Amino acid sequence: MPTRTRPYHHGDLRAALMDAAIDVTRAGGPTALSLREATRAVGVSPAAAYRHFGDRAHLLRAVALEVQTRMGTTMRHHMRAPRDAPPDERALRRLRGVGLGYVAFAQDEPGWFETAFFGDATDRPADVPITAPPPPFALLTAALDECVAAGALAAERREGAEFACWSAVHGCAVLLIHGPLRDAPAAMRRRVTERTVDDIIAGIRG
Repeated sequence: MPTRTRPYHHGDLRAALMDAAIDVTRAGGPTALSLREATRAVGVSPAAAYRHFGDRAHLLRAVALEVQTRMGTTMRHHMRAPRDAPPDERALRRLRGVGLGYVAFAQDEPGWFETAFFGDATDRPADVPITAPPPPFALLTAALDECVAAGALAAERREGAEFACWSAVHGCAVLLIHGPLRDAPAAMRRRVTERTVDDIIAGIRG
C-alpha cells in the first residue's frame, strides 16, 4: 500500500508532517520517529510542528491511528466472500479473512505494525482519549457478531471471543516477524498462519 506523497504548502503543514512520519515509521518503526526527523523531512523548523502536535507522543498517536486504518483496509480485502454463499459459510469466511488479513499486514509492513500496536501502547499521551476501538478490532468484533447472526457461532460462545481471536493472530504475527519463524519459507509461514486462524475459529465455536 503506497504512502501518500505531498509537497509542503503553507497551511498544510499537519498533513505534510503526517506523511513524513508515516514514511519514517514504515521504514524504521516507532523508535525511528521524532519531531525533529519529521520536520527535517518536510523542511521546516521543529518549532513549527508544535502548532499541530504537542510533542512526539501526539504525532505518534496520530500515525498509529492512520496505520490502523490502513490495516483495516487490508483486512477488508481478505474478508471478501461470495454473496451467494450460505450465510453461515459467508460469515465464517469473513471471520477467517480478518485473521489472515491481520497477519498479512504485519508481515508486509512490520514497521507500521510495530507503530500501530507497540509505539502507541507505550507513548499515547494521557490527554488523548481513546474514542473508538481501532479498526482491526472493530472488524473482528463485527465479524464475530455476523457469525452469531448467521448461526455459525452460538450466542453463548460469543462473549470474550474477540480477545481469544486477537491474542492468537497477534501472537502468530509477532512470531512471524520477530520470532523463530521470521526466516521460515513462505509456504511454511502461510501454513502456520492458516492453521492458527482455523484452529482459533474452531476453538471459539466449541
